[in-house]
Amino acid sequence: MHPMTFARRFACALTVAAAALTLAPAARAATKIQRLVSPGGIEAWFVQDATVPLIAMEYAFQGGASQDPQGKPGVGNLVADLLDEGSGDLDSKTFHERLDRRAIELSFQVSRDQFRGSLRMLRDNKDEAFELLRTALTSPHFDNADVERIRSQVLSGLRRETTNPSSLAGRKFLELAFPDHPYGRPSNGTLESVPTITVDDLKDYTRRILAKDTLKVAVVGDVDPATLGKLLDQTFGALPAKATLTPVPDVVATKPPRSVYVPLAVPQTVITFGGPGIRRHDPNFMAAYVVNHILGGGGLSSRLYKEVREKRGLAYSVYDALLWMDHSALFIGNTATRFDRASETIAAVEGEIRRIAEEGPTQQELDEAKSYINGSQMLALDTSSKLAQAMLQYQLDKMPIDYIEKRSEIVNAVTLEDAKKAAKQLWSQGLLTAVVGRTPQAAAEPAQAPVTAPVTKTN
Repeated sequence: MHPMTFARRFACALTVAAAALTLAPAARAATKIQRLVSPGGIEAWFVQDATVPLIAMEYAFQGGASQDPQGKPGVGNLVADLLDEGSGDLDSKTFHERLDRRAIELSFQVSRDQFRGSLRMLRDNKDEAFELLRTALTSPHFDNADVERIRSQVLSGLRRETTNPSSLAGRKFLELAFPDHPYGRPSNGTLESVPTITVDDLKDYTRRILAKDTLKVAVVGDVDPATLGKLLDQTFGALPAKATLTPVPDVVATKPPRSVYVPLAVPQTVITFGGPGIRRHDPNFMAAYVVNHILGGGGLSSRLYKEVREKRGLAYSVYDALLWMDHSALFIGNTATRFDRASETIAAVEGEIRRIAEEGPTQQELDEAKSYINGSQMLALDTSSKLAQAMLQYQLDKMPIDYIEKRSEIVNAVTLEDAKKAAKQLWSQGLLTAVVGRTPQAAAEPAQAPVTAPVTKTN
C-alpha cells in the first residue's frame, strides 16, 4: 500500500437527470439506514436490501499508520498484509482456499487515521465469511515464513517506488507538508524501517489498535437485523474493550510557498502541489468542496484543466482534491509534463490558483458545480459496496445518520459569497510543491517562493 494515493476525483460528465434515474434504488436504500446495536453492544449503520443475495460490510478502527512506532513506519501496513495469511487453526494456504471456495472477498488496509477492513460475500456464505474474519482479527498467526514472504513483497514495492516519480513526489510532498508529524511518514514504511519490524511489533499493534471502543461498522445487504447482530457479536465480541492509542496532535500543514526538488531521470517531470486545507467540520467546508470542484476537481470542465491542458498543452491531465484527516487537512493536486516545460506548468497552475483566490468563481460556475456534485455523488452509491463505504466514511467524519438525505440541501445552500470566502481561505497563500524530474532548471520555484536546496533521491 502506498502512503497516499492521489486519485483523480472526477468522472464522465453526466446529467443530473441521468444520475437520478440510475441511482433510484440506492437513493431509496440510503433513506432506510438504521442504527443497529447488537446484543453485545456492537453498533453498526445498516441497510437491509434483498435486491440481490449479497452482503457487504465495511469497518474501521481508529489508529491507522499514525500509530506506527516511532522510527518504524510500515508496521500497520504490514499487519494489514498479514491478517489473512493464516489464523486460528488454518495456515495461509488453507485460509485462502476457504475464501476462494466460497467466493468471499476479504481485505484490510491502513490509512493515516484508521485500520480498515472490507468483507463481501453471498448471503448463503455469511457464516463462514464472518468466522474467517473473526479468526483473522483475533488469532492471526504471523508465522515467520509468512512474515518474511510479505516483508519481501513490501520491500520490492518500496524499491520500485524509488524510480517512480509519482510515488516520490507524493512522499516528498507529505514530508514537506508535515515535518516531524506522523502524517509526514510513509504509511507503507521505508527500505530502512521495514526490515527492522519484528513479529512482536505486529502483535503489539493488533493488541493496541483492534478494539471495540473505536470500531465503526457499516453493512448493506440481504440479512435481517437479528441475524446481523449475532454475526457482529461473534466476529468482534472477543476483541479488547479499549484501544491503547498514542495521542496524535492536531497540525496545520507547512505555510506556503515552499518547494522541494528530487532529481530523477524520467521522461516526464511530476509535480505534486497543494497546501493547508479546510477541516471536515469547518463551517465553510462544503463551500470549499464545491469551489475546489471548479478549480481542479471537475475533470474536463475544471479551470486547471482548461488552462494547463486546453490553452497551453502543457500536460495530459491536471487535478486537485481536498483531503481531510482527523488532525489536519490539505488540498493536493498532481500533474506531469515534459521536463523542459515544468517551470511553465508550475507557473500556469499557480497563476490559475491565484486568480480564483482573488476573484472567486462565477455564479454560472457555482451553479454548474453544485448540479454536477449532487448528481455524480449520488451515482457513487449505486452498489451495496459503495453505499457501505459511504456509510462508514460518514461515521468516521462524525456525520448524522441521515446525512445522505440532507447532503444535496447542504450543497445547494452554498452561496457565491461562501465560495469566494472558501477560495480565499484555501489558495491565497501560494503553493507547496514537490517536483520530481530530470534537471533542477525544470523545477523552478513558483514566483517569490524561497528556493530549497535540491535533495538527493530518497526512499
